[in-house]
Amino acid sequence: MFNNIRQRFHSFRRQKSHPLEIQQLHTELLEESKLSSSYLALTISSCVIATLGLLSNSAAVIIGAMIIAPLMLPIRGMALGALQGRVILFREGAIALSIGTFLAVVISFCLGLIVSLPSFGSEILSRSRPTLLDLGIAVAAGAISGYAKAEPKISGSLAGTAISVALMPPICTIGLGLSRADWWLSLGATILYATNLLGITLACMLTFLVVGYTSLTQAKKPLLWTIFLTIILLLPLGASFFRLIRQAQLETSVRRALVNQTVTFQRLELLSNDTNWFANPPQVRLNVRAREPVTPRQVQLLEDFIYREMGQRFTLIFEVGEVEEVRSSPPEN
Repeated sequence: MFNNIRQRFHSFRRQKSHPLEIQQLHTELLEESKLSSSYLALTISSCVIATLGLLSNSAAVIIGAMIIAPLMLPIRGMALGALQGRVILFREGAIALSIGTFLAVVISFCLGLIVSLPSFGSEILSRSRPTLLDLGIAVAAGAISGYAKAEPKISGSLAGTAISVALMPPICTIGLGLSRADWWLSLGATILYATNLLGITLACMLTFLVVGYTSLTQAKKPLLWTIFLTIILLLPLGASFFRLIRQAQLETSVRRALVNQTVTFQRLELLSNDTNWFANPPQVRLNVRAREPVTPRQVQLLEDFIYREMGQRFTLIFEVGEVEEVRSSPPEN
């Protein structure tokens, strides 16, 4: 069975490694990777749309910007150029990607200054907290893009859409963070951008290697460098992923305590919660609506309950909005 799979794999690679096909792929990627007027026009347009979509907190507008973003084109050229040692192809892709990224940051920065929102919505904030899930998305998108370019039967535009999903919104978030001097927001978005860029590049390189456009001996060094850079990002991504899991567990524990009345809360509704993981112990702000005042004793009981559930201490801070029923006439008994 394993011999049969091995033979099929080698046969697949031989079918895809014809010199003419390799040269044709190189020519196409070189043309796609060049800095052209159409590339600049699409980059600027997609950046403006994505930035305005982020500011308006509209997912539909952001998706529209993702569709026309051309940033996936030079990435594939960089991936093949690095694998095959083709300096011109790698250089053209790197120049186009760098200039496109720089323009997007500058444009989003200027739009952020012009609009001057007092606070950002969830679409912006969500792109400042990258996790291992984002790396998985980037790897999957890169694999689709690389295979679509290697396999003529697959539409390249479909893969291009998947790639642009991962790149333009984080770049615009960097500029928006800079416009408000929110360094943590820009740093988080930068890590997300680097994660997506490395994940996409690594997946493209592996795909080109598997389909036979380069040999393992030739691809070994650039692959190792890309893997090494990706591993470095696993540290902040792993920490963010751990906090994401703990946040979900925390919210589940709080809701269970309130719904099951484990603690003596009555007629209380949890609206939202936010956790400051940098405090010691972490501080959890709970935005609730209640018909009766929340007492320090109730807060202490809930902290003890969460400690038993999660094995970690949290400081709970309740932000209570009182609910009062108002009717046109007294209720009938």
